[in-house]
Amino acid sequence: MPEIRIITQAEVRALLPMAECIDLMADALATLARGDAVQPLRTKMPLPDGSGLLGLMPGYLGAPRALGIKIISYMPGNHGTRYDSHQGAVMIFEVEHGSPLAIIEASSITAIRTAAVSGAATRCLAREDAGDLAILGSGVQAASHLEAMRAVRALRRVRVWSRSIDNARRFAEREAARAGLAIEAAGTAREAVEGADIICTTTAARDPVLEGAWIAPGAHVNAAGASLPAARELDSAAVARARLIVDRRESARNESGDVLVPLREGVIGDAHIAAELGDVLIGRARGRRSADEITLFKSLGLAIEDIAAAHHIWRKAVASGAGTVVDWGGER
Repeated sequence: MPEIRIITQAEVRALLPMAECIDLMADALATLARGDAVQPLRTKMPLPDGSGLLGLMPGYLGAPRALGIKIISYMPGNHGTRYDSHQGAVMIFEVEHGSPLAIIEASSITAIRTAAVSGAATRCLAREDAGDLAILGSGVQAASHLEAMRAVRALRRVRVWSRSIDNARRFAEREAARAGLAIEAAGTAREAVEGADIICTTTAARDPVLEGAWIAPGAHVNAAGASLPAARELDSAAVARARLIVDRRESARNESGDVLVPLREGVIGDAHIAAELGDVLIGRARGRRSADEITLFKSLGLAIEDIAAAHHIWRKAVASGAGTVVDWGGER
């Protein structure tokens, strides 16, 4: 009888190190750019009271051949509680017969792969000497982005800002001890980003927390927090000043307030999206063109990223015996 492997949150963290995931995400986006993937827009079902939504993210990846879907709830009211704002599962299938292979906890996959994609973007878009990092936000993604930035650049200074200075201070103390480096808690977002050459926005903000006037020439920005048409972390000037690279043009044009608002305002045109990151990774499009150019990577999160991570986790789990295997069915 066909079996399925159940893989928990703790097992995901052990099986998906950040450095491995950065390479996985670069490979997945390169595969997408070559046309060997299927990446529909996600489906979102809002709850009637507006308190959250259920998201469905199916996709197919040709290398390695993997078919899957992420089903995840998004509950913004969970911020500041013991519960993650994103909870759910990634389910992957083998491609020949369509048999389910694994059900894998999605919160940790989301946390790791989102930052890993930013890591892949930073590796190819930030200046080689970039090492002054500003993080806006103090939650799960802030911590994951710190780990990803440490994996791709030698950091010499780190500043963090949060709407709650207490949260920023707690983050700085906790992550400094974990990473073995000094982290400063900034009183304002502007103080955090002035002079920084890598900026990561990882907030749940619906209105801009980063203004274009604050961004230093030559900086690279990873905008990873907002993923709804009505929400954005960057003001229109920040987007207009930058060379804009996205994970997927179709997603950015349908789901990203950071892109849609300045488009509606007429501050940018559709051609302002310079490239998809996968095109830069395979050499089809240029990334950074000069030392003083501001680069901006707008990340929305793609199903193929989750599927690539899940397939990697499943293969390692099979090899190591991790997870819980149960009979599933599917035979006639």
